[in-house]
Amino acid sequence: MKKKLLNTTIALGLGVTCTLAILQPSYAATPEVQIQIHQGHFIPSEFEIPANTKVKLVIINQDDTPEEFESYDLNREVLIKANSQASFYIGPLSPGRFHFEGEFSPMTAQGVVIVK
Repeated sequence: MKKKLLNTTIALGLGVTCTLAILQPSYAATPEVQIQIHQGHFIPSEFEIPANTKVKLVIINQDDTPEEFESYDLNREVLIKANSQASFYIGPLSPGRFHFEGEFSPMTAQGVVIVK
């Protein structure tokens, strides 16, 4: 009887442990970078992110006109409406420099993602 009770206790303990492991949230949050569009400029216009890591970009357009985040290097083209924001993911990327620009303000809205 004691052996059967011990086996049942062990089985229940393992079941609870497995369930807790599955339900435990992941604390490794996705890194996030916020970029503002202000008077046709990206602020910051240059920033670093870690290599081989997925990163969320949040673009906040403070201008009264829309802008389009465009990057052939990052393979992204995202319209950000006036006085609004948009978010998207880039990466994981290898080390290097990745250029982006504002399609509607290409002379002033220039930027670089530096991956290290």
